[in-house]
Amino acid sequence: MPRRTTQRPEVEEQHGVSVHLDAVLADRGMTLTELADRVGVTVVNLSVLKNGRAKAVRFSTLTQICRVLECQPGDILRVD
Repeated sequence: MPRRTTQRPEVEEQHGVSVHLDAVLADRGMTLTELADRVGVTVVNLSVLKNGRAKAVRFSTLTQICRVLECQPGDILRVD
């Protein structure tokens, strides 16, 4: 007898994490382009993160962002 499987429709996972990179950049007087150059990632990738459209961020990237901005991850990411 064939095994029945139920197919679940793809549902985009909702989360409550908000990104406050723009505020930290403003406090530091730094542009997104300057941060991208110092961190070693593209402006496009940082823009995706800054605008809350990123689905994930590597710990190594987050570490570099925090080192350059002299902040902690909680200064950039918050759970709403």
